[in-house]
Amino acid sequence: MSAPQNEDTFIVRRSELACPAHSLRMMAKAAASQADEVVFDLEDGCAPSQKIAARKSLIEAFNTLDFGGKVRAFRPNSIHTKFFYRDVIEVVEAAGSNIDVVVLPKVHEATDVLFADRLLTQIEQNIGLPLGRIRLEALIESANAVLHAEQIAASTPRLAGLIFGVLDYAGNIGARGPVREQFALYNYPKAKTVAAARAAGIDAVDGVTFQFRDLQQCEHDANSAAQMGFGGKWAIHPDQVPVINRAFTPSPDEITRAQEIIDLYEKSDIESGVGALVYKDEMIDAASLPMERKKLAISRKIGLLPPAKQ
Repeated sequence: MSAPQNEDTFIVRRSELACPAHSLRMMAKAAASQADEVVFDLEDGCAPSQKIAARKSLIEAFNTLDFGGKVRAFRPNSIHTKFFYRDVIEVVEAAGSNIDVVVLPKVHEATDVLFADRLLTQIEQNIGLPLGRIRLEALIESANAVLHAEQIAASTPRLAGLIFGVLDYAGNIGARGPVREQFALYNYPKAKTVAAARAAGIDAVDGVTFQFRDLQQCEHDANSAAQMGFGGKWAIHPDQVPVINRAFTPSPDEITRAQEIIDLYEKSDIESGVGALVYKDEMIDAASLPMERKKLAISRKIGLLPPAKQ
């Protein structure tokens, strides 16, 4: 099982912006966006005729663009395709020092993640990168993946997060009609993804709102995801990113509340050894603290609060 992140290694993934890897122009726009993570896509974002040529554009993007401190990721084709191993070898060998994450699509079980993990280990050894520096994120987008979510999440310390892929999941189970009321229709697989990720101490990221011009729908989905326990959400258009970031950013009132609860709890522990206390007519105990500490960690990482005192 992966250990929970401490604040020094905490990565903020409120928004993950995906864009096709065949277009250097689009990748440059994504790198300049407000997203916390950019995901350059060799899979669904590239037509079969473009997939091999797109590797060169992707390598150029990683080696030349200014990402402004963002998490830099790419999505190869599925490990079940003929493209996967060359996607990973060619791109990581040429640009591995500028890559933070490989996003694995269509993961069905833990062995899929382990295959990618071992391939990355060999590449890191070959090009002199620290072992495990390039992390993995796994897309949960099939019935099989949902049923194996716990094993996938705990498969390797290299795994940084699970992402729920709603469109592929809907197609895999034979759902009909456009994907719109995601949280009514897919509450179980979303909740299962969150539980598996959190049990393993890794991130849980919700999938895309496909009505990319409907920012109200995006806001609704992002707020629902935050309430369910996701830490972030995928975007497919830069206009979605500010909406998503707001949903996963603690408000000033939430920051004040979190700081007051942490301070009050620590003071109560030191002065009276009390493990439960009342905060504004609300019972607070140790179970409340991780959520409040996470709000403060996010706030510090994005500059809303000064760094924690050492």
